[in-house]
Amino acid sequence: MAVGALSAASPALAQGATIGFLGGFTGPIESLTPPIAEGAKLVAHQVNAQGGILDGALEVITGDSTCADATAAANAADKMINTDNVSAIVGPMCSGATISAANNAGIPGNTVLISPSATAPSVTDVDDNDLLFRTAPSDAYQGAVLARLLLAKGINDIALAYVNNDYGKGFADSLTAAYEAAGGTVAVSEGHEDGKADYRAELGSLAASGSQNLVILAYADGSGQTMLRQAIEAGDFTQFVGGDGMVGDSLFTGIDAAAVEGMIATKPGTPDLPGAALYATLASAEGMDPTAIFAPQAYDAAFILALAIQQKGSADREGMSEAVRAVATAPGEIILPGEWSKAVTLLAEG
Repeated sequence: MAVGALSAASPALAQGATIGFLGGFTGPIESLTPPIAEGAKLVAHQVNAQGGILDGALEVITGDSTCADATAAANAADKMINTDNVSAIVGPMCSGATISAANNAGIPGNTVLISPSATAPSVTDVDDNDLLFRTAPSDAYQGAVLARLLLAKGINDIALAYVNNDYGKGFADSLTAAYEAAGGTVAVSEGHEDGKADYRAELGSLAASGSQNLVILAYADGSGQTMLRQAIEAGDFTQFVGGDGMVGDSLFTGIDAAAVEGMIATKPGTPDLPGAALYATLASAEGMDPTAIFAPQAYDAAFILALAIQQKGSADREGMSEAVRAVATAPGEIILPGEWSKAVTLLAEG
């Protein structure tokens, strides 16, 4: 983590701070969410073990954004902002939930949200008053990476299925543009609704395209798992491909492992940098899975928010986005995972 423009905070009474974590604890990514929440909670554990924040404790409270229900996400964010009085929020996780929470609660409530996993390109287009950030890369990049990977593996045509929301549509558009520009053929591209018990009609339409390569851009605990299982049962495809929303052990529940041998999927990678290695060590020491998807991004989001609160010397929301940019951008001192006390000292020294 690079922490930039560290400056001395103004004196303040001991107060501590509370930040929220909004995640899809129920719904199509429910199996992925708890380890991601643990990434954010690890920050609170480290902060409190190293003297606390603003001479008090850092608390992380959780709420359920469901991933699939935009109204529920907005309501959960509203509760955190107006009832729990959080300083800022890590999350939500899914792109549609993030956009809804920002538009209906975060922006009206002057509250910073940093999503660890909202990857839809449309997140960038939100008129957010500089209150909405993310620590995961946009699918504008992931789609291009997946396109290159498929072509490098000799997969020159695909049948593309995507969940019909901000995440699925944005990812599908990015993949299609990059894949076709590089010479690949999207034989068919179809959106579907999450949460159905039967996708055989959709799979029949996809199979009719003639492509043997099925790309599913959906969720491991939702339509992605159901569609993959029913596609295997039908036997119309020989190669399966997924995106980051499909990366989870629950995807393979009730599925013969041999049937998905060689399945391709993309997710944010771990850079070969000291910070990434140190995070893995610290997470493992706490009994966490250091490879859990988006957990490092949740850690970064929570650490940035804690630094921003400490930097500005107050847990209130005023000036939070400016403080986030101050601690998260160059120039500045490099702060590695777990180095909370070092960061506090640097902030105090200006």
